[in-house]
Amino acid sequence: MTETSNRLSRRAALVLGGAAVATTPLALGRSARAADKVLHIPINMPFTGEEAEGALLVKSGAELAVDEINAKGGVGGYKFELVLMDDGTANAGGYDPGQAATNARRMLNDPLALAALGPYNSGSGKAMSPILSAGSLAIITPCSTNPDITDPKFAQIYRPQGPAIYFRTVTTDAFQGPNMANYYYKVLKVPSVYVLDDSGAYGVGIADSFEAQARKIGIKVLGRDRLDPKQADYSTALTKIKSLGAASLYFGGNPQAGIKVVKGSYEVLPGIVKGGGDGIYEPEILSAGGFPAAEGWYATIAAPHLLDDPNSASWVSSYVARYKKQPSDYCITAYDAVLVIADALGRLVKSGGPITRAAMRDAIEATKIDTLQGSVSFDKNGDLASRIISVFQIKRDTTFPPDDMAHQFKYVGVAPQEV
Repeated sequence: MTETSNRLSRRAALVLGGAAVATTPLALGRSARAADKVLHIPINMPFTGEEAEGALLVKSGAELAVDEINAKGGVGGYKFELVLMDDGTANAGGYDPGQAATNARRMLNDPLALAALGPYNSGSGKAMSPILSAGSLAIITPCSTNPDITDPKFAQIYRPQGPAIYFRTVTTDAFQGPNMANYYYKVLKVPSVYVLDDSGAYGVGIADSFEAQARKIGIKVLGRDRLDPKQADYSTALTKIKSLGAASLYFGGNPQAGIKVVKGSYEVLPGIVKGGGDGIYEPEILSAGGFPAAEGWYATIAAPHLLDDPNSASWVSSYVARYKKQPSDYCITAYDAVLVIADALGRLVKSGGPITRAAMRDAIEATKIDTLQGSVSFDKNGDLASRIISVFQIKRDTTFPPDDMAHQFKYVGVAPQEV
């Protein structure tokens, strides 16, 4: 972790120390204490491990929104305090679902937490969602995309109390995987593909949806391997792919495995099309995967590309001025997630009704606001109405730092939803 992240972790520990002593969850119907005039927004991210750099970028997007809101006097007299919760562990090398579950319980035990942010990873989302459902605590994720968590078919698993509590300011892999298969077919015109995943909830899910669509539209799927993220290298799998003469590679997974796939495929599969989901759209792929290995890789995000939009120019300038780094598009979806919470709270305060977790959940579900990414609203399952999938290609620009997300990932268009 960087020096900055260590400072943030120390500061977060102080905040969390106060939250941890509150051993009684906020009961349904009990109002937040207006006399405190502070509401906590816990944010669950892997600040330890392979995705720490990307998690810090996204956290900063949320932090910027919190500070702007507080500088204007807050919402209805309330100010927000962002409470950092690290679900990364050294043993896991990144996000740890067990730690995420522990963090979800901590959220419930904080009487000033009426809504939360995160998680970064879908594996954590699967662990947190049923716990948060039990306490009617809504959480808004700016970047986790596995569709199972919000699919009504799995409601008894992930929201056993019934109402949606897991909301997204991104779309899901029900679109991210298939639409990238469409891009492979229609734009890149690849005749064959080999699919890899990293064994995690996100990686398996997005690889499944990509593979199913690839087969449907006529791309020949030559095989599928599941990788161990802790394995030293993947030379055996990559050599097999080479022997099959695959025209392309698709990887579903996070940077812990993705970095090694990027490095290994540069050596073993230098001439084929290579791509993945938003697990490739990470600063660690640039910094740890490195150049020239990362050059040419395609990646998607489950949101519109906004960093080059003139309407976002002022926001990007503010972010860079404060953090001395270029943001990613998911910094904007994190910023917008805070706006959703603020809007929901504002409507509750204006209504004069009790400000409870259940009331906040209801208000969040009823959201319809204009944000940097356009109109944000949710369906009854918590999914974002927008279905845009943006495609990037890594192209080294030596005039900017190698891990500069805004300048090393070149936007190449929207992935086709239909072929």
